[in-house]
Amino acid sequence: QELLGLQLSLALRRRQAKTPEAGSALAVEGLREAFTAALPFVPTAAQERVMGEIVADLSDAAPAHRLIHGEVGSGKTVIAALALAVAALAGKQGALMAPTEVLAEQHHESLRELLGPLGIEPVLLTGSLGGYERAAALEALRDGRTSCAVGTHALFSEGVEFADLAVAVIDEQHRFGVRQRARLSRKGERPNVFVMSATPIPRTLALAVHGDFDISVLDELPPGRKDPQTELLPDEQRDRAWEFVRERVAEGRQAYVVCPAIDASEEMAAAVEVYESLATGPLGDLRLGLVHGRLQVDERHEAMRRFREGETQVLVATSLIEVGVNVTNASTIVIVNAERFGLAQLHQLRGRVARAGWQPHCLLLTGSGNPETLERLVVLTRTTDGFEIAEEDLRRRGPGELDGLRQSGMPDLRIANLIADTGALADAREDAFAIIERDPRLATEEHLPLRDLVRRARSSDMWTL
Repeated sequence: QELLGLQLSLALRRRQAKTPEAGSALAVEGLREAFTAALPFVPTAAQERVMGEIVADLSDAAPAHRLIHGEVGSGKTVIAALALAVAALAGKQGALMAPTEVLAEQHHESLRELLGPLGIEPVLLTGSLGGYERAAALEALRDGRTSCAVGTHALFSEGVEFADLAVAVIDEQHRFGVRQRARLSRKGERPNVFVMSATPIPRTLALAVHGDFDISVLDELPPGRKDPQTELLPDEQRDRAWEFVRERVAEGRQAYVVCPAIDASEEMAAAVEVYESLATGPLGDLRLGLVHGRLQVDERHEAMRRFREGETQVLVATSLIEVGVNVTNASTIVIVNAERFGLAQLHQLRGRVARAGWQPHCLLLTGSGNPETLERLVVLTRTTDGFEIAEEDLRRRGPGELDGLRQSGMPDLRIANLIADTGALADAREDAFAIIERDPRLATEEHLPLRDLVRRARSSDMWTL
């Protein structure tokens, strides 16, 4: 009953989202070709396939509701740019929402490069934007002079109005609450919603979390990209890690050193402590930078700029670099206290160095002697398949502990077990979607009792849209 209620709720929400709306289809003819002709590279076959799916969505009168999953570096930003370009060239507006200011600024720069040749100038809207700049951006969105906006949560704050929002792209959706995503969607009449994620969600859970989405997978990396070689090192061998960093820097590359906390605490290295120990020790003659969440916004931006432009060679950071930071010259990442991170999060972190043509490396440092912990970390040395890693994380930690799944709407089930009851979940989905197809309002006498199941499923935050 619990699983059926969950799937009925998803089926109802999908039917509501996919109801055709008069005049909502975009005139897309020739726009994809114009976009790809302006690209400075040849898209991968996977990108071409997903671009076709996006254009088909936008030409349909039913608003799109699509999840685009791809490993770090698979080219999701290009897909987002296409959706935004089609909206702009069709005379509408598009918005891309990112979870952090660092990522929003990076997307803004990327989109300026990708959309500029088409005459589209995206505006940036973040919480730290100055009063005059913010007022100008808001006015341009309100009167339709701007056809593309990039920002953080500021995009769905009070006072932000769009003249005609047709496309909403949400990056790394598990970083946003469901209500926040819904708020952005409501900025338009019923905009096409595209969600991008590099966070692999186990196949066994995809139906539970994203059952109301169409799903596209970018399963191909651009030519020349190489998977990171990952090595697990005990703390006693950390000098090997620092020597390896020195060798890579001597070759002209850069490196990240990632710590799991901002403040020092027992058994956990803090970024500040690691930075100071490296600056006065094994990496003392290199140019080091430091980024953590307690820095002022402008200090953080300056530290990232210095690293991006090569002024610093090694960046010591907390896991805020996990999402979206793109420095193609960085080829090595050292993760301190790796046992403090989930497998999916570690996989995301090592993806930071998988963006260039040279061989990337990930060194996992751990002080744990726990056999189960070490066995878990060894998984990362065996595979670079994000879905396989997510399945392993699920098996070992349970759905409630998986990185990002609560935030992305993992239902709080009291009886059913999403790990053990996968078959029942698939059956419930098939039954639920068949029922809603026949009786979309659950109005017949035989289906009236199912309304209580839906109400219970919607009692958690996931379903209160």
